[in-house]
Amino acid sequence: MLDAVIRAALRYRVLTSVSALAILFYGGLAWRNLPIDIFPDLDRPRVTILTEASGLAPEEVEMLVTVPLEAVLTGASGVQTVRSSSGIGLSVIWVEFEWGSDIYVNRQIVAEKIGSAQERLPKGMRPHIAPISSIMGQVMHIGIESVHGKTAPIDLRTFADWVVRQRLLTVPGVAQVITMGGGRKQFQVLVNPDLMLQYGVSLHDVEQAVRASNSNATGGYLERAGNELLVRALGRIKTVNDLKAVVVKAREDRPVVLGQVARVVEGAQLKRGDAAVNGKPAVLVVVSKQPGADTRRLTEDVLSAIESISQSLPADVRITPDLYQQKTFIDLSISNVIEALRDGVLLVIVVLFLFLLNVRVTFITLTAIPLSIMITAIVFQVLGMSINTMTLGGLAVAVGELVDDAIVDVENIFRRLRENSQRTVPHPILRVVYEASREVRSSIVFSTALVVLVFVPLFALGGIEGKL
Repeated sequence: MLDAVIRAALRYRVLTSVSALAILFYGGLAWRNLPIDIFPDLDRPRVTILTEASGLAPEEVEMLVTVPLEAVLTGASGVQTVRSSSGIGLSVIWVEFEWGSDIYVNRQIVAEKIGSAQERLPKGMRPHIAPISSIMGQVMHIGIESVHGKTAPIDLRTFADWVVRQRLLTVPGVAQVITMGGGRKQFQVLVNPDLMLQYGVSLHDVEQAVRASNSNATGGYLERAGNELLVRALGRIKTVNDLKAVVVKAREDRPVVLGQVARVVEGAQLKRGDAAVNGKPAVLVVVSKQPGADTRRLTEDVLSAIESISQSLPADVRITPDLYQQKTFIDLSISNVIEALRDGVLLVIVVLFLFLLNVRVTFITLTAIPLSIMITAIVFQVLGMSINTMTLGGLAVAVGELVDDAIVDVENIFRRLRENSQRTVPHPILRVVYEASREVRSSIVFSTALVVLVFVPLFALGGIEGKL
């Protein structure tokens, strides 16, 4: 087979040269479009279940929430490991499935198991499946701060929750956007015990009235002049005054409203953490990516979204998108590997020229490097692989081996051509090239096969090691 390839390459030299140029051109396009990351995709199929249990201690969360869920999830199809963490008012369960399984099928299996365990959980507690995220997780940290201190932290948090977060969630590849700091805005009802006693209102009455007030209701339809008019009772709370007007209780046929027994204000939710930028109170926005998403491309898309938001920012609000970008570390890592690869190629050029002392032969030998790299790029594109430190390291080893083979082949051809030129009756040049290449072919094939055999056991590795 190799004989046929060599004969065809020598017979159709123009076609071979054009094919090599086409590979260089298409490989260059493929190389530019390949996703770039630090490591290969190391994401194990994992589903995360979050359950909020307000007011419960970690022991109660574990007994009432975590254990019942673990009991039904452990026996699910394809589940390998179930891990959990029970904290103050929060249960987190990680369900890990077999490598190579479909994450969407896994999420469906978990959702069905959660539904079957719902009746065993305390009333009002609903487990939620977290969005699909990558093990490389957080790709960006974005800061939102007040430049002159005129914008309150609570307003910064509102802006981050309802403008920035909603916009970033529409960016393809974003799995989750978390906001921290600033204080989440809420209506706070500060009851007055003396007034409650005076009007005969209990704390339970206040709680029930507030809970039942924040909703709209429908009253059917009215027909007028052939038109159907929707009848609605608007009870959705929008302002502090709306909440003050909520009827808590009827006393002597007269309504007692919330504003008579309590002070209603807008305030920040109780903080369990905070955020700052350069020592000043701020809001931190954390962007996480989906598995398989190109980190660098996703970062550029997020920056474009931030740029569009920045055009309509209040004068006192500033967005800092470069507090942390995983893209920076990726670029640095890839740059270091490419720099080492470049230095190796330059060293090969110098060594080749010093040993062969022929520019033409050196150039012919070095054509193996760009051709092999471009062919690799095409293969990566077909297989859906990415450029990362592991693939570039392997490429460096492969290029080194390929250059060794090219040196042996080209140097032997060069020597035979020189000997042929000294003959009284020289043989045809193409025949000399073919015979010279055939002489060393077996040595090249077997030496390359030995190098490949060294790496074959690595393909038998499983788990994260195999992914690497």
